[in-house]
Amino acid sequence: MHGKRGSDVEFVVPVGTEVWDNTKGSRIADLTADGERVLIAQGGRGGRGNSRFTSSTNQFPLLAEEGDPGQDRRLRLELKLLADVGIIGAPNAGKSSLLTAVSAARPKVADYPFTTLEPVLGVVEYEHDGFVMVDIPGLIEGAHAGAGLGDEFLRHIERTRVLVHVIDGNGPDPVEDYIRIREELRLFDEELATKPEVVAFNKLDIPGVDDAFELCKDDLTDTAASVRSISAAGRIGLDGLLHEVAEVLSSAREQLTVDEAISNQPIPHRGSTGSEVPVLRPAPTDREPKIRQTEVDRYEVTLRAATRFAGMVDLNNWGARIQFYDQLQRLGVIAELERAGIRSGDTYVVGKHELEWE
Repeated sequence: MHGKRGSDVEFVVPVGTEVWDNTKGSRIADLTADGERVLIAQGGRGGRGNSRFTSSTNQFPLLAEEGDPGQDRRLRLELKLLADVGIIGAPNAGKSSLLTAVSAARPKVADYPFTTLEPVLGVVEYEHDGFVMVDIPGLIEGAHAGAGLGDEFLRHIERTRVLVHVIDGNGPDPVEDYIRIREELRLFDEELATKPEVVAFNKLDIPGVDDAFELCKDDLTDTAASVRSISAAGRIGLDGLLHEVAEVLSSAREQLTVDEAISNQPIPHRGSTGSEVPVLRPAPTDREPKIRQTEVDRYEVTLRAATRFAGMVDLNNWGARIQFYDQLQRLGVIAELERAGIRSGDTYVVGKHELEWE
């Protein structure tokens, strides 16, 4: 007889979803492309019936296999937005105003901190090209450890190529605000602190901010690729900022292409002609252990093929017992037990059965 196959269960998730094994804490998949599919849990293989073990010397096989159970996993799904440019900064620095000014996105804008409570995406069209910007809610000290849900927001800029760091130019200490946010990036993930960064010194429309910019500019150029003074609300200096962001983004994309090309190069090997040809090396295969010794006089058979056999064998039937022993010989289990030094009277366990070595 042939049992019915189980149907697939498929879940549709947004692009940018990471799939984690919640028990092991390891990442299984990172779905960054539209239409990408990944097998998360494998269904169990069906067991073979006794007719499959018919041979010229055994016309009435008494062996059969149980089906394997399917994989059981506890998963955690994390969404990390995909954007080219991430807008970061302290609360009320003007990040949402900047995104509103340069894209069609309409995040909530108000003159108090934490107006934005979740990341907002916007598409920027600039000089026949376009890129996606994401407005990250304001970061405060301790954000890397979860203060103000900072860790929830910071993960969304892990995928961005360029950062636009918006500074409140009308604040009491713009440089200190900048340093504090940079430190939160570093504490959350060292790689975030190495991303190309353009600083936007905001609120130029307020009197005195232009003077503050001249005083702070030199202190901000140590780590940033470029420092620009702007007014997001007054639409001042935005063309120059977008031009700088587009230039830095283009360089970052080119570097990514080069890095991918290098990482995908085959291992060179020079033949007699001097030309380089790829050397294909097969991945090492791990030999599945057949047994393990648990005590001085006790052994456990770990080979899955053997434990599957044991699942449906009635060892009270002497004929089935003989055929089962024959299968263990074919699988090399008996030879492995002998090499391990098993002696008469010792116990060996196969699946649910405990047997005495004779």
